Amino acid sequence: MNIGASLSILLVLSTVHAFQYNQLAQYVDEHQEEYVEALRDWVAVESDSSNVLRRPELHRMMEMVAQKLQQMGGAVESVDVGDQELPDRQTLALPKVVTARFGSDPNKHTLCVYGHVDVQPAKLEDGWATEPFNLTEINGNLYGRGASDNKAPVLAWMHAVEKDNGVLPVDQALPVNVKFIIEGMEETGSNGLEAMILAQKDTFFSDVDYIVVSDCGWLSRRPAITYGTRGNCYFLAEVHGPKQDLHSGVYGGTVIEPMIDLIGILDTLISPSGKILIPGIQEAVAPLSDDEWRMYQDIEFDVDDYKNKIGVSRLMYSNKVDLLAHKWRYPTVSIHGIEGAFSDPGTKTVIPSKVCAKFSIRQVPNMDPTVVEKKVSDHLHSVFSKRQSPNTLKVSMVIGAKPWLADIHHPLFEAGKAAIKRVFSVDPDFIREGGTIPISRTFQDVTGKSIIMLPIGGFDDGLHSQNEKMSRYNYIEGTKLFIAFLNELSQITEAAV
Repeated sequence: MNIGASLSILLVLSTVHAFQYNQLAQYVDEHQEEYVEALRDWVAVESDSSNVLRRPELHRMMEMVAQKLQQMGGAVESVDVGDQELPDRQTLALPKVVTARFGSDPNKHTLCVYGHVDVQPAKLEDGWATEPFNLTEINGNLYGRGASDNKAPVLAWMHAVEKDNGVLPVDQALPVNVKFIIEGMEETGSNGLEAMILAQKDTFFSDVDYIVVSDCGWLSRRPAITYGTRGNCYFLAEVHGPKQDLHSGVYGGTVIEPMIDLIGILDTLISPSGKILIPGIQEAVAPLSDDEWRMYQDIEFDVDDYKNKIGVSRLMYSNKVDLLAHKWRYPTVSIHGIEGAFSDPGTKTVIPSKVCAKFSIRQVPNMDPTVVEKKVSDHLHSVFSKRQSPNTLKVSMVIGAKPWLADIHHPLFEAGKAAIKRVFSVDPDFIREGGTIPISRTFQDVTGKSIIMLPIGGFDDGLHSQNEKMSRYNYIEGTKLFIAFLNELSQITEAAV
């Protein structure tokens, strides 16, 4: 775009910017009950991507997304991304990825909004206070699986983009072109999405300038912008022994038990103090810089409140900077479970013939998944060989998601900061995320576009946990934030990029 023309457009926009925003914000307030009902309809769909028995619900969820975008007037496409191969070698159709376009003005920036509508498993008996797939409002909080991760943020973006909202003149277009890409397999590794992004690099993404992800949350009550995430290397360690399960009274003491082998090698992954014991993992991490230390020092975060919310008497680290650094920019090992172990109520005196441990390493920049895979495999096999067990060990990495890190000085982040200032009247915290959003790194590597994470989820939303919720306040004010961000984005000049 010609810079002179850009400045002229910006002058026109600036004269009506505040007035338009105030009217749109008022409209959002007046229609918040409709937005809550839309979320209720979406939460009611058990779109659990990890459960193949729920796959029909996942397909229905994607159809609802496509229908919503079509009703908004978008140019919508449901993209077939192939099949998923199950452990038993059967194949199952992956949910289609839904894309949509709103506006195609070559003189405007184009923003691509990414989101997902699949959820983690949830059952009332897991410890939920309410039915997880029945959105329930208590004290201003909207409880339901997927409410915060990621259905409310996706809907908030749709509310922000809807043209037929009764506020703007009919001929008043969006300040920027907007594209959506919504998937249904994020919670299990975004199967098929990377191939689709590669295939559409020069088509769907060809005119995209920026990509926004709102699949994360604030650190405190202060709004935040996320500029980095850890990666995730997820492993299976299987120990095979006898040809079948054995009675512990009859055979105990005569066989070398797979479970004991497995627990023995798991104990060599991480120390009680949190130090990773796998050679070569900790050594790859860049030291905390002085600038990072100062940034972490200024972030709003209450260590005691964090500890009390989790419900523990002591944390791994006692001061804010150390805790945030180990939450965001240092790797860690977590052991998630053992398949094949007896876990039902009651007693069962069995020696399992095969057990499989599931654990992960959250990795950070400077760490490569392929290197991590080799170091973990080499370490476990070395430890196992020293046990001189007749059992066999198999180690495999089933997820190898890379970390992501952005430049907070990019104009995209300045636009996010300005939008937060407009809606919440405070400057945001710039934070990193300890979890993994693999698609961010994929977008960065494949498209080369600038990416920002603009969350609206609260710090206490309980993602992946019992009683997940999205506060009504965050949902509604988050919709306003996205409206403001679209307007701020339109004011980025080519010279600033």
